[in-house]
Amino acid sequence: MSARARLGTAIAAAVILAIGMGFGRFAFTAIYPHMLEEGVLSLRDGSLAASANYAGYLLGAVLAMRARAHSAHRLCLWSVAGTALCLGVLALTMPVWLFVTVRGAAGVFSALAMVAASLWLLVQRRQARGAPLLYAGVGAGIAVSAELLVLASHLGWHSACMWLLLAGVTVLAGLAAAPAIAASGQATPDAPPPAAASALAPVAPWPLVLIYGLAGLGYIVTATYLPVLVGAALPELNSAHIWAVFGLGAAPSCFLWHRLHERLGTRQVLRLNLLLQALGVALPVLAPSAAGYLLSAILVGGTFVGTVTIAMPAAQRAAVKAGSNMMAIMTVVYGIGQILGPLLAGSLYAQSHSFNSALLAAAGVLLLAIVVSLRL
Repeated sequence: MSARARLGTAIAAAVILAIGMGFGRFAFTAIYPHMLEEGVLSLRDGSLAASANYAGYLLGAVLAMRARAHSAHRLCLWSVAGTALCLGVLALTMPVWLFVTVRGAAGVFSALAMVAASLWLLVQRRQARGAPLLYAGVGAGIAVSAELLVLASHLGWHSACMWLLLAGVTVLAGLAAAPAIAASGQATPDAPPPAAASALAPVAPWPLVLIYGLAGLGYIVTATYLPVLVGAALPELNSAHIWAVFGLGAAPSCFLWHRLHERLGTRQVLRLNLLLQALGVALPVLAPSAAGYLLSAILVGGTFVGTVTIAMPAAQRAAVKAGSNMMAIMTVVYGIGQILGPLLAGSLYAQSHSFNSALLAAAGVLLLAIVVSLRL
């Protein structure tokens, strides 16, 4: 396969993650403040919707444990169709319980997108070097969806129109990526380069799984509540811009973490990643200012997808030792961590009426993951 064709397949896979994760999953973080302002959702309703989405992500990951590389391209297309449908349905007027249910369904399709796109590019297509571009799709999707919502806000659109806008762009992006996904799914994959398998030393699979679950819990408080925090502290600033910075930090960081991973190895680079992420999570408490929130968005955005970029290829190597679908197992534990995060934040907020304790606890969880990394 030519370099241009490899680039095309990596971009197509990145679009799947931009849709499933950036649009279907994380766009709610930027729309949430608008829905609060309009009275469509309360803070409690939003927390329920977030937890339902993460529970759906967990369910989708469990379902994806049966996925195999030869069918990954079909799962990619199903994830796009399901995400577009969920985004469109959320534009309708509905009771809170139904909204929460749809967010749960969107979480299922997000997990399918993560597992299927990873399996398709890294295993079926055997393009390990495409990993940073693949996971950059998450950050790109967050940034593009956030700026689309800023534009919609400037136009005076309500949240229902914002959901429709996201659904429409999802359909267009999915149609653009579908031919490459479908055609490549039937093609003969490239042979792996001779040195690829030994370029990085394998790590112990189960400590890696635990670290990944802790990372899911650690970043999610910031990823769920950052725009709400910014909106409360700096009402003159459109919080969606901060969320766009979160995504813009994530997209290019994948290439940096991939390069560092190759140079320093899984253990060292994962510890550095988690340390910077913990600092970013704690920054709104340590420096509650516009600069603090901005740096938090850059640090957490620039490290959380980096964790994925490091851990998923490491899981692919560890799967040989574990003899199981490590990518799906990793996605399951990440989902568990993301469910626990908002529940922990909600409980601590109820006691203190502040997210400070939740952010500090999340930073502590990331530091605990560093301790666990000593067993890799």
